[in-house]
Amino acid sequence: QVQLVESGGGLVQPGGSLRLSCAASGSISSFNRMGWYRQAPGKQRELVGAITYGGSTNYADSVKGRFTISRDNAKNTVFLQMNSLKPEDTAVYYCNGFIDNKILGPREYWGRGTQVTVSS
Repeated sequence: QVQLVESGGGLVQPGGSLRLSCAASGSISSFNRMGWYRQAPGKQRELVGAITYGGSTNYADSVKGRFTISRDNAKNTVFLQMNSLKPEDTAVYYCNGFIDNKILGPREYWGRGTQVTVSS
């Protein structure tokens, strides 16, 4: 079974930084794509950024230049480095993994989320 567990959330002041981690129970190389999503109260869940198996990344316009996705395949962990945080970044952040299995078909996996609060 595949499990994704986020960590690293917390309270930070505007302009500060946090690094979120997403630890997978198995090899992250099994995923075609992994991403970070976030959901603020009263808002829809949105894609923050993603990284493909080949290492290509993309980000929402709202976080470009401030957030960076990276990975450590040996540790089966994906990271989200968040710099220059703003109050509007406050949300629950979720780790997501996508696998397109030729036999089983497409599958998505989600972590339970970690709270990020940006406030003075």
